[in-house]
Amino acid sequence: MYPDFKYLLHAITGIEMPEWLSLFKTFGFLVALSFLGAAWATSSELKRKEKMGLLHPQLETMEVGRPVTITDLLVSAITGFLLGFKIGGLFGHFAEISPDPMGYLFSAGGNFLTGLLGAAILGYARYAEKKKEELPEPVIKKFLVYPHERITEIVVVAAVAGLVGAKVFNALETWDDFIKNPIESLTSSSGLTFLGGLIMATAAFYYFARKHKIPFDHLCDSAAPGIMLAYGLGRLGCHFSGDGDWGIFNTAYVSNADGTLRAATTAADKDFAQHMIGTTPWAHVPAPDWLPRWLVGMNYPHNVGHEGMPIHGCVGEYCNVLPVSVFPTSVWEAVTCVLLFAFMWAVRKRLTGTLQVFSLYLILAGLERFLVEKVRVNYKYDWGFMHPTQAEILSVVLIVTGALLFFFYKRKPDAPAPTGTEG
Repeated sequence: MYPDFKYLLHAITGIEMPEWLSLFKTFGFLVALSFLGAAWATSSELKRKEKMGLLHPQLETMEVGRPVTITDLLVSAITGFLLGFKIGGLFGHFAEISPDPMGYLFSAGGNFLTGLLGAAILGYARYAEKKKEELPEPVIKKFLVYPHERITEIVVVAAVAGLVGAKVFNALETWDDFIKNPIESLTSSSGLTFLGGLIMATAAFYYFARKHKIPFDHLCDSAAPGIMLAYGLGRLGCHFSGDGDWGIFNTAYVSNADGTLRAATTAADKDFAQHMIGTTPWAHVPAPDWLPRWLVGMNYPHNVGHEGMPIHGCVGEYCNVLPVSVFPTSVWEAVTCVLLFAFMWAVRKRLTGTLQVFSLYLILAGLERFLVEKVRVNYKYDWGFMHPTQAEILSVVLIVTGALLFFFYKRKPDAPAPTGTEG
């Protein structure tokens, strides 16, 4: 596995990489790519709907030429101080910070002098910028903003709300672990529940759409394929970092002391596997000859969560490997969701009813997650005759909601499109 760029580039080149590269996490990189993919798909769909006359620009105003204010300078200086404080604190402390950059970001650690330097730089830059634009009398300019031009705002809203929802729902799903160390759980880059992120992001989308007078149903239809693509790419981040988002044990394979994987063919191997997994759920599924073994069993050496047993001879931060292989469900989900995105992209123009694309997304996402839950380890609720996981419950809700919207949703007539002039 490649928990950070130091491991990734070393694996590609065979050259020992500098320590500062360990600050850049593989999971974060792939999550960033997932947001870029979602932004591209959503922006493309918004433009298409604008050309069809389904979405319209909104008239906005902006004051130009206003002199710099104390508030302008304070905001820039505080922002510069925080950036300088945190960036300056990195130098000379890469080894201590690299295992948990998020924890450092939310800590009180940093460098006060570089913070002051950052405050001075950004504060002066803001002053110079406003001074250059200043006019004898401020002017009010009017301009039209199309929905696709707000894609950066849309992505930021989705990212922040999705992260909060993913963390909150993960805490509920792993409550026993959460209450042991809530701060570490909330600041860690791992431990994210996508369905929780989807719910919170949808709520944030609704507020954003109301604020900017974008039809919420058309926004949902535009974003749906991109959300599916983002989930698939994000799951690759889970896999390559080894963040613990895998399936139940597959006792067909066990780990060697050096972290490599071998088939559990001997009685000793099978006894070892049974001893290591204890009473946790498991299955025994050797890969058929025509299928790569890593699609059936992975032991995630050098995983970012420090799960499993120590790797013999390993030196560094990430030196653990699972003693028994697990089903690589994150890979399954990544491949499945990228294929589902391709399917949704192909049929989106045929689904002419409003919210039908989003409904299709809810149904497919719910089915995919419900099925994969059958081979994942999660907390199960005790309902007497049933023992569902949180993800299974939410998956059923998504499927039912998607079906109801697909067959019964009827949108209200659009309001007249606003008009305006360029300023």
